[in-house]
Order: sequence, then C-alpha cells, then structure tokens
Amino acid sequence: MIRPETSADNMNRIEKTFERLRAEKEKALVVYIMAGDPNLETSERLVLELESAGADLIELGVPFSDPIADGPVIQRADERALKQKISLRDILAMVARLRERTDVPLILMTYENPVCKFGERRFVEESVKAGVDGVIVPDLPMEEAGPLHNQCRKHGLALILLAAPTSPPTRLKKIAAMSHGFVYYVSMTGITGSNLGDLTDVRSHVAMIKQYTQKPVVVGFGISTPEQARRIGGIADGIVVGSAVVKVIEEQAGSPSGSARVMELVQALKEAVG
Repeated sequence: MIRPETSADNMNRIEKTFERLRAEKEKALVVYIMAGDPNLETSERLVLELESAGADLIELGVPFSDPIADGPVIQRADERALKQKISLRDILAMVARLRERTDVPLILMTYENPVCKFGERRFVEESVKAGVDGVIVPDLPMEEAGPLHNQCRKHGLALILLAAPTSPPTRLKKIAAMSHGFVYYVSMTGITGSNLGDLTDVRSHVAMIKQYTQKPVVVGFGISTPEQARRIGGIADGIVVGSAVVKVIEEQAGSPSGSARVMELVQALKEAVG
C-alpha cells in the first residue's frame, strides 16, 4: 500500500487545491499564460480573471529566447514579452502584488538557463518570498535536478517534473517520487500546441504513474478544446491548457472583447473537464 506523501500540516497551495478538488470530485484546470504578453499589467489582470473563470492553478511562463519545449504560438508570446524586457524579477514582483489579492496556486514555467543565471538558491528563496508555489523546468533532466530539488524541498517550493510517453516504468517511478505538487504527464512527444491524438498510451501511462504515487497526475500538451478536456479529464486528475489560451490572447490583443474571449474559453474548458 502506498503511504500518503504529504501531511495536511505542510501542504502548499497546490496540494491544498488538489485536496479540495478531490473532495468535491472535480478535476483540475491548469491554465498557462506567458507573463508579460502583451504586457505585465495585462498578465496581472488576467491571472485574477482566469481564476474567476474557473482556472484552479495558473502557470506563468518566464520569457526565454530559446524555449525548446514550446511550439510557435508560445514562442511568439516569448518574443512579445522579451520585447517588453520582462525579467524574472519583474514577474516575481507581479506575483507578490497578486498575493495581496488571491490565493490561487501560481507556478513558474521556466528553463534551466534563467534559473542558473539567477542562482538556484536565490531563485527558490525569492520565488517563495514572492508567493510562488511551484516551478516547472522542462529542459532540466531528472538526473541533474538534485541541487534544485534540494533547495525546493528546503524552502517549500514544489518542483514539478515532466513524464514523457517515452519514459520507461523505472524512470516513471523515479519521476513520481521526485516530483512535488503533481506529476506532469506530457501527452505526446514534440512541442506544445501539437495535435492530440489517440489516448491509449496516455491512459496506460497515467495508470502506470498512479501505481507509484498518490500525487495527482496532470496531462498537458495538445489540449485545446472542451471535448479534448473532457476526454483527458476522464483519465487524469487534471489538464494543462496553454497554447489555446495564448493564441486567443494573441488574436485579441488590443480588442475590447479580448478578455471576454479568453474567459469564455476557460469557462468552457472547466465545465468540460469535470
């Protein structure tokens, strides 16, 4: 029998949210936006609006010039944010301001280079101080994540690891043990924004991960419609939607109805995921 891995006394916002959703028999909707796209003021407002529309957790992308895991939609968002000269420090300041208004779990999605440049210990300490709950570093292999993992454990920041369709059972078991907050299962090989195909492999891999841990398993990459959200919601504990939301932000930039279109999509996704 798998023992519970987190006590109620040391749960952070991510774990408390999944505990609440489990009690209410709901699945999690994790929404990704690029911080600073089209500007930081809009991103700050969007976080509050996304929460109100039904997002249970929110990922904030940290702009980076070489986002290898991201497809063209999010790459363009990176470019727009970088033109605004948005820095990691700017994003942490935004999180600190948001923490005066919301307790929605906030997760930074960044890359190894910005973390190393900032300094791993400083990155973790300042993230926690600002009110960040978790971090995803898609280009950091599990084998090299030890130092960052130790800093995250020490300061209570959830380091969320990615499991891939190509991960063998032994690796999935290690990822499940090392990841905190939840395990992020990438539904396909490739980049964000790709098309979601047959779910047979997704179903079998999620079931395999659940044999190794009681932590929630969340599926991302390729989910863009309410129907896809419904299908994945029947398999996993939650879904991540990024490119579909970022695409609407891009298309509606400057439009008075832009926020409303984003909120409509998020509301439909939350209703579908269950």
